[in-house]
Amino acid sequence: MPSAPPLRLRLDGAALVANWRWLKAKGGGAACGAAAKADGYGLGAREVVRRLAEAGCRDFFVATWAEAETIADLVGDASLSVLHGFFDDDLAYALNSRARPVINSAAQARRWRETGRPCDVMIDTGINRLGLLPEEVAAGALEGLEIETLLSHFACADEDVAKNDEQRRLFEEVSVRVPAKRRSLSNSAGICLGADNAYDLTRPGLALYGGIPRAEAEAHIRQVVRVEARVIQRKRVEAGGSVGYNATFIAREPCELAILNIGYADGYLRGFSGTGRALHEDRTLPVVGRVSMDLTAIRVDAAPEIAEGDWIELDFDLPSAAQQSGLSQYELLTTLGSRYARVWS
Repeated sequence: MPSAPPLRLRLDGAALVANWRWLKAKGGGAACGAAAKADGYGLGAREVVRRLAEAGCRDFFVATWAEAETIADLVGDASLSVLHGFFDDDLAYALNSRARPVINSAAQARRWRETGRPCDVMIDTGINRLGLLPEEVAAGALEGLEIETLLSHFACADEDVAKNDEQRRLFEEVSVRVPAKRRSLSNSAGICLGADNAYDLTRPGLALYGGIPRAEAEAHIRQVVRVEARVIQRKRVEAGGSVGYNATFIAREPCELAILNIGYADGYLRGFSGTGRALHEDRTLPVVGRVSMDLTAIRVDAAPEIAEGDWIELDFDLPSAAQQSGLSQYELLTTLGSRYARVWS
C-alpha cells in the first residue's frame, strides 16, 4: 500500500474552536451548539466533535442515526439530536441510542409518544422542508410529548428580507403553546442577524468551518480548510496548443503547466475550470483548461521552481472559492472526497 494518500486537507483546529467561540459570543446568553452532519461538513465528524466538545460545546446535531452512531462515544454528557427524525425501522435503534430524534411530522409524534422518551421537535415556519405546521400544533399533535428543544429553521437568514421577521414571529406564536425546555431558531446566518434570534440555543454549521454566511462575520470567521494536491507532471505547451477536454484553453504563447492530481471526483468541481487558482509562496497560479475527474492543470510560468512531487495549495478560502466556481460554500465543503488525508493542527 502507498505510504500516504495523494491529496490532503490541512485543517486548523484552533480556527474551528475560535469560530465556535465567536458564534457563541454573538448569540449573547444562548448556548451554542454545532451542526456536525455530513461528516462534519466534510472535515471529519469525529475530529470536529472532539475539538468542539473539549472547547465546551454541549449540543450537537446530525442528520441520521448512522451519523449519530459515528460520534456518540465522543459527546459525553452533551446533547445529540438527529434532525431527520426516524423511520419505523429506526425505532429499535433510536430507543437504545443516547441521541434524541427531532420530530418532524404528526405521524412521527404519534409513534414517539408511545415510547415515553424525550425528543426535540421541528416547527415549519415557512421553509417548507421538514417540520410540523403551526396548525398541526394547534390541533394537539404534540400533546403528551416530553420536548427538550423546540426548533425551527430560517429560510433566508443570509438576506435582509421580511421573511426573517415573519418566521421569528410565527416561531414565537407557536412556542408559547409548546412546553419545551428550550427554543432554537438560528443557524450561522441567523446568529449574524442579531441576538434577538438566538433564543436559548443556536445551531451554527457553515461558519464553524470557515464559511461566511453574512457580512457581519467577515472579520471574525477564520479559514479552517486548506486543500493541497501534488504535481504529477510539469509540461510545456507551445503557442497554439490546447489544454484539457474540449480544448477550452488555447495557449497564446509558450507556457509552463503543472498537472495536479485533483479533480471533480475529489470535490474540486468543474466550476473551477478556467477560474480557480493555486497559491504558492505569495504567488497566484491560475487553473487553465477544464477540470477533469482526477486532474487539474495550473499555469506555473511564474514559479519555475515547482517540480514533480511538490505539494501545491488550491485557493479554498470559502467565499473566494465560491465566487470562482459558482458553487455555494456548503457544496464546496460537503463534496470533498475520500482520497484526502485529513491532517489536523
